[in-house]
This record gives sequence, structure tokens and C-alpha cells, in this order.
Amino acid sequence: MAKASNILFVHGAWANSSSWDKVLPLIEAARLTGTAVSLSLTTLAEDVATVKRAIELIDGPVLLVGHSYGGSVITEAGSDPKVAGLVYIAAFAPDVGESAASLGAGGPPTQILEQIRPDAHGFFKLTRAGVDEVFAQDLPEGERALIFATQNPLAGAAFGGNITVPSWKEKPSFYLRATEDNTIHPELQKSMATRINAKRVVDVPSSHLPMLSHTRAVADLIIAAAE
Repeated sequence: MAKASNILFVHGAWANSSSWDKVLPLIEAARLTGTAVSLSLTTLAEDVATVKRAIELIDGPVLLVGHSYGGSVITEAGSDPKVAGLVYIAAFAPDVGESAASLGAGGPPTQILEQIRPDAHGFFKLTRAGVDEVFAQDLPEGERALIFATQNPLAGAAFGGNITVPSWKEKPSFYLRATEDNTIHPELQKSMATRINAKRVVDVPSSHLPMLSHTRAVADLIIAAAE
């Protein structure tokens, strides 16, 4: 893997680029250049296209970092020749023909399905209890309130988008597992990290949002992967 001085961050479901606000200063302090994209969360293809456009604008090798559903996005977008490696943060890492939805359904059950509500257009949002108890239970109340208020609805079509090119088969990959995750089961995370043959696996006692609750550990893994 070529040393990558450019880090491209991809957020997950019910989120936006601000997911990485705590990590970005640590990346900059390590003399790396961080960029965080904002996904539409409408279809996997549109979100992959967003990441690929961002890659085009970056000079030199790029390390992709994906959280949750963003793992599906970097898995597909990572085939770009500029991409030097992949970092999965409590993220889905699908194979050909798999999606975030199929991986979640095939793993041990979690509490997340009880805490999402659909609208009439096929989009899903988290309940406040879902944020407080399932998604971000280790964050302060003020942060949880902000996450609930600013959440970006997720289209079922995006979550169910199948992977055609699993770039982890060709690119070195790294995985951070959230061992207190009530959204993507820790055992499913462990099996995905094993399947992608992650060069390094880091466990943190975190909710589904380790980049907010265990920021230093997340940044340290990214910095090590970049080097």
C-alpha cells in the first residue's frame, strides 16, 4: 500500500459529514489532509458516484474511511486506482451481491429495527429512543439530541443496494469494531473484519458512533493505515 496523505471520510445512515468533526482535527494534526463527503442516502449508486467525484478532485493516493452504511459505499468506490486502502469504522463490508441490508439481516439481531420509522416515500428515520438507547447510548444528552435533530433519512433503496466490485479483495483494509454496538452486532463486525482479512483490527467499547465517543482510537487507526 502506498503511503496516503489524503483521507476521504464517508458517513453512514442517519448522518452527514459532521460525523467526522472530532476526527478531522486529529488527522490534520498528523499532517494528513482530510475531506468529508455528504451522501444523499438515496441509492448506493448515487452515493458511490459522490465519493468517486471527490476522489477525482484529490491529488495522490487516497485512503477511504467508511462508517456503518458508508462501508458499503467505500467497498464499491474503492476500486478507483487512486484508492490505496480502506478503513471500516463499525461498518458493513459486503461481498459481491450483498448489501448492508442483507448483511444485517443475516447476522445476530440487534435493537435497531425496533427504532426506525418509515415515511410514505421509502425513507427511514430513527426514533429519539433509538438514538438514546441503540445508536448513540454512550454520548452526552446534548450530542444525542443534536444527532436526532440533524439525522439524514435513509432510503431503503440505498441500504439494499448490492455490491458489484468488493474492493477489499484487492486493497489493504483495516477495521475498528465497536464492542457495545446495538446497531451492527459486534459479532457481525468481527466476522466481516475476518473475511476482509483486515491488516489491523481494533476493538473499542463503543456504541455505534466510535468516531464521536472514542475519537482518538479512530484517528490512531486511520493514521496508522495511512502510514
